[in-house]
Amino acid sequence: MKEKKRVYEALVDGAMEGLTGDRLYDFVRARCPKASSKKIVRASLLALSDPHMKDRNILDVIYALAIKHRLDDAALEDEQDDEETATDRENLRA
Repeated sequence: MKEKKRVYEALVDGAMEGLTGDRLYDFVRARCPKASSKKIVRASLLALSDPHMKDRNILDVIYALAIKHRLDDAALEDEQDDEETATDRENLRA
């Protein structure tokens, strides 16, 4: 939980400084080098559900980052599944 809180704080700090998109993602990664894309998305969801977070612009930036990286992860998983399926087909033919 401590790690998620640090990622959450970095995310909010970066968004409050006006960072968006890849610049915000890079800012969070610089402050929390061990944070994976998945951890950043989870911290984003934590920020979106925080009742104290009321600035719509910051919430929009965090939401956009979460969606982008969640979809990137899903696309990567789809590619890996496609590669595994192709490998399985090749192994069956052999």
